[in-house]
Amino acid sequence: MKLWVFLVRRLILLIPILIGVMTITFILISSLPIYSPTGGPDRLDICRPSGPHNPMPQPGTPQFAQAVHACGLDLPIFEQYALYVSNIFTLHWGYISPNSCIGNSQSGCTFGGNPSTLIVNAVETCGSPCQVTTLIGAWLPYTLELAMFSLVIIIAAALPLGTYSAVRRNRPLDQATRVFSFSGYALAPFLLASFIMLGAYFLLTPGAAACYGTQPLDIIQGSWPPGTLNGLTGGCLVPSGGYLPFSNSMGQTTPTGLPILDATIYAATHPSPHGAPGYYWSIVGSGALRILLPAVTIAYGTMAGILRFVRNSMLEIMNQDFVRTARAKGVTEGRVIRHHAGRNSLNATVTVLGLTFAFFMQGFTITELVFQLYGVGRLFTFSLIPNIDPGVLTASTLVLTIMVVIANLIVDVLYGYLDPRVRMG
Repeated sequence: MKLWVFLVRRLILLIPILIGVMTITFILISSLPIYSPTGGPDRLDICRPSGPHNPMPQPGTPQFAQAVHACGLDLPIFEQYALYVSNIFTLHWGYISPNSCIGNSQSGCTFGGNPSTLIVNAVETCGSPCQVTTLIGAWLPYTLELAMFSLVIIIAAALPLGTYSAVRRNRPLDQATRVFSFSGYALAPFLLASFIMLGAYFLLTPGAAACYGTQPLDIIQGSWPPGTLNGLTGGCLVPSGGYLPFSNSMGQTTPTGLPILDATIYAATHPSPHGAPGYYWSIVGSGALRILLPAVTIAYGTMAGILRFVRNSMLEIMNQDFVRTARAKGVTEGRVIRHHAGRNSLNATVTVLGLTFAFFMQGFTITELVFQLYGVGRLFTFSLIPNIDPGVLTASTLVLTIMVVIANLIVDVLYGYLDPRVRMG
């Protein structure tokens, strides 16, 4: 079977998964009342959010009936479902509820701090009413960059360490990697993130902290932008309280939307201000530092599991007849490991990496919250806090599900490329 045929078959098999997720989210939304007199979550607020300049009409009035009809909430349930699916594919995912923790900065939600200036500024910049897709579109690149950094760490650390551990079985490094693997299973992401934050607090010097803010954790905690570095005080670049020239207060950057990439492009194409050499490159470094530690936190558990699997897979492959034959023919040990055992062990490793991606995504919600980062995981967390924001909750669920589905599709294609026998199944 050709690779493109294999790819098409895998794409078709993913359709039931997406339909299932859309159906479950529709059922959950349908369980909400059309209108909540107490200001709680309701379906009408997703379609037509109320506000100071757009008050919700009272039930029983012609204006209320018009609003219900405009949102399609008076249609039969199957027609509502068809409209819901149509809105998903046309990116009409509703609006942020002004009664929710995300949409109302005065709502008093203090879980993990206030919605903080990150969400407050983003929603204010987005405007009223604010479409859910606008806010998620601005923050999704942060989650994607965090995912890419995490995957790079996993692949760069787990593959060589697992291979070396198998080749040097029962040596000190092998024993150390076993301990590392068990610790990865034992440490929850929020606990590891807390340990990293605590260690950073004591390791960072007061002088370094003065370069970035009043607290040592300001160096590594908190998304960037919004703060820009525009001056020198005591030899340190300090925040101005404004916004970086390639971003807005929602956190959206240009031209690519990927923050660190946009910062790098800006630094490479604009000279540093007078008296501040490396001005824009320091912003790139700050962004890389702020994403590195969260990426390590997310990668740690998955990396430990992959490392252990690479080791076991390599041990199994190295005992196969074709490896013994290669050695008997005088092939060097390095070539045996790289071209014979290593390549064949990648097949199973790639599969496990795809299976663990859903677990890998679980770390985003907590890690983005602990490190005070922009991201879909942070929005998902705050959308769960009373008053719940059903529009953001369902949209975040769909986005995270789509990311997992796409990742598994990529893994399937890689597996089919590495092992042509898979395409015959």
